[in-house]
Amino acid sequence: MTVERVNAGGLVLLGCGKMGSAMLQGWLANGVAPGNVSILDPFPSDWVKGLATDGVSVNGALPAQPAVCIIAVKPQMMGDALPLLQALGDGSTVFISIAAGTPIRAFEEVLGANTPIIRAMPNTPAAVGRGITALIGNAKITEDDLLMAEALLQAVGQTVRLEDESQMDAVTAVSGSGPAYVFHLIETLAAAGEAEGLPVELAMKLAKATVGGAGMLAETADETPSQLRVNVTSPGGTTAAALNVLMNESDGFPVLLRRGVKAAADRSRELGS
Repeated sequence: MTVERVNAGGLVLLGCGKMGSAMLQGWLANGVAPGNVSILDPFPSDWVKGLATDGVSVNGALPAQPAVCIIAVKPQMMGDALPLLQALGDGSTVFISIAAGTPIRAFEEVLGANTPIIRAMPNTPAAVGRGITALIGNAKITEDDLLMAEALLQAVGQTVRLEDESQMDAVTAVSGSGPAYVFHLIETLAAAGEAEGLPVELAMKLAKATVGGAGMLAETADETPSQLRVNVTSPGGTTAAALNVLMNESDGFPVLLRRGVKAAADRSRELGS
């Protein structure tokens, strides 16, 4: 149904950087016809330019009333980019924004209060089809609109629905910014391995594979992450020795992550105010 709806009305993609390109690859692979896709991007990549030979419109005229318009530009570019789509507002076109920190009301001010708008927050693992996107719509969004948005966003991973837009700040802090925390964990785990005598390349390979494998196990196992931790922790063993340090409530992971996530959420609220 989603592909038919998109192909019938057309899809406009405003901004085709890394995230936009990852999504577009998924849509084309899942049956969205190239001739029904219009891209607006001031600096299109060579890959995007090459799509023109398949029928994708790159910086050309837009359809009069596309089924959906994806806004995938950086928040700081929104002021210049969004007016390009103003003529499509207050109609049947569903707008889906993946811009961090930009609330629904900001889009309604430009596009019109009667515009169906969905705010979504994906994360960078979308580039390998392992992202997760939280979404919520305004009062003009129907269940069919949400189902279409979910189907489009699931081209790059999982989706979850929020109950209230105010939850988006916490989502941004946990899953939107979260990959950076994990990348830093890999960096620091590898550095700790080096400090214990491992060669640089070996320490990094071990750290990457360990974090990646543990993440996959946490997603696929029937046990909770807490139980998985217990499973690998022998009383009085090496893992227990490390966890005694890492789980310390005064200066370990719990307090550091709470502070970090709160800082990210607070910044998200500032950007959206």
